[in-house]
Amino acid sequence: MALAQKRGQVRLPPEVNRILYIRNLPYKITAEEMYDIFGKYGAIRQIRVGNTQETRGTAFVIYEDIFDAKNACEHLSGFNVCGRYLVVLYYQANKAFKKMDLVKKQEELDKTKAKYNINLNNSA
Repeated sequence: MALAQKRGQVRLPPEVNRILYIRNLPYKITAEEMYDIFGKYGAIRQIRVGNTQETRGTAFVIYEDIFDAKNACEHLSGFNVCGRYLVVLYYQANKAFKKMDLVKKQEELDKTKAKYNINLNNSA
């Protein structure tokens, strides 16, 4: 009861999130091994391990409780798994999609330039 009351009064930094983004994982790690490592810090809602060329070595771990995610992030950042040191970060959607948005905006700009036959090169 005291822990629940204490948690209710704690103000967490804005970046703290229930979703953790993990980098530098061994490529051969399984979801079961991920549950073994991250499950020690609380109830897990979901784990997604990267399985494509671009996402290998990464994973998302979603906790039921934000305090469990905070505890796991603090304790597992730098944790050694098969000779690799984990990088554990809070997932931030705005940063993840920022790069994608820039590419999309550049494509739209290029289409508009082509549509109106605009060439901004100085060699006119």
